[in-house]
Amino acid sequence: MQCLAEAGASLDDLAALASSEAKAAEPGLIALAERLRLPLYFLPADILVAEDMRLSQPSERVREVAGSAGVAEAAALVQIEVLFGGRAALLIDKRRSAGATCALACILHEA
Repeated sequence: MQCLAEAGASLDDLAALASSEAKAAEPGLIALAERLRLPLYFLPADILVAEDMRLSQPSERVREVAGSAGVAEAAALVQIEVLFGGRAALLIDKRRSAGATCALACILHEA
């Protein structure tokens, strides 16, 4: 909820949750998606790694574990582009808490 507040957004502004397919059995993610009534997408590492150049905080440690230099930001960017088309940008870059990592992305609209 902190990420939403920081972005000036609400739960109604969320379209989906997304993460790495390595997290597909993560009970916390599944429970969150159910509680928020949002679709939950799990993306393969080869899709996430294609976003490495767009990440604000790439991590070699994350690459060793997840196969890409970042999960939260990459998943947010990829999934919003898949759902709505167009080019996405990070609205909120990666934020970590004790139990989760979050990033928010939005579609860029030309003026």
